[in-house]
Amino acid sequence: MENLDWKNLGFGYRDTDYNVRCYYRNGKWGELEISSSNVINIHMSATALHYGQEAFEGLKAFKGKDGKVRVFRMDENAKRMQNSADGILMQKLPVEKFQEAVRMAVKMNERFVPPYESGAALYIRPLLIGTGPQIGVAPAEEYLFMVFVMPVGPYFPEGFKPTNLVIYREFDRAAPQGTGKYKVGGNYAASMYEGKKAKQNGFSAVLYLDSKEKKYIDECGPANFFGIKNNTYITPESASILPSITNKSLIVLAEEMGLNVERRKVPYEELAEFDEVGACGTAAVISPIKGIYDNDNDKWFKYGNQEEAGEWSTKLYNKLRAIQYGDEPDTHGWVEIIE
Repeated sequence: MENLDWKNLGFGYRDTDYNVRCYYRNGKWGELEISSSNVINIHMSATALHYGQEAFEGLKAFKGKDGKVRVFRMDENAKRMQNSADGILMQKLPVEKFQEAVRMAVKMNERFVPPYESGAALYIRPLLIGTGPQIGVAPAEEYLFMVFVMPVGPYFPEGFKPTNLVIYREFDRAAPQGTGKYKVGGNYAASMYEGKKAKQNGFSAVLYLDSKEKKYIDECGPANFFGIKNNTYITPESASILPSITNKSLIVLAEEMGLNVERRKVPYEELAEFDEVGACGTAAVISPIKGIYDNDNDKWFKYGNQEEAGEWSTKLYNKLRAIQYGDEPDTHGWVEIIE
């Protein structure tokens, strides 16, 4: 095993031993195949390259104190990829085949699962692309599904430390009736310019307002938004927001911990009322927010003591991670042990 500094991995690509592939040809999905290559052969007129027929997922495997490797809620990722496939007319991969591919990829690369004490995890990237050639705008007749993995540290270098967001009204994350609710690459390409601008100005990500009216909170960079006030966990309801599996899990835990939960439109003005604010997603779990800067109005919204995450954000973060690592009982059937 190469000498990896498990505690300082960062969130970046690393080669591992194997990946798993499956092809859709002649009207059906084939068998899962194992590959040791990190490249794919693709037709120059593949729909993934020209018309954006591609979707992906992100999930993680964790090594517990007991040495067992656990994967978190992969059935939800499988169903969300099916939803993305429906949204841009790709062939849906069966949930069972998705899950089996994940199991195989994790098992074959088990030596890359970071040790429990490191706080790192094995990131799992399922990918679905249109490989069949088309020159007119039409769905492909052939597809490739694959799963590759790599060990990663925290998505944000700061780890579980509060960061600042920025609002830029001149940028939209997704059209109101567009592809915002699907996990497709075009959404992320569309956010790169302003994301880079935000980082250059000292912010961790952009907090988007709704594209139609600029009145309501949408998403924060690549993650869902939540705010806490009056013993209530509040997260935006919008057809443009990707349904986060992490957020879905936090909602359940918040209710179990005694918080009320509201999923609704969150007006911009409500930013001044929250006690705690955070961004949540697979990569970071929770990224606590200490401030939001409205660039257009030169206005700040500040949260907490600026040095550490708020009480509820910390409780929710610790609870979810404890379930993922097997430190607390999984009463919801969210984790699967990879044997």
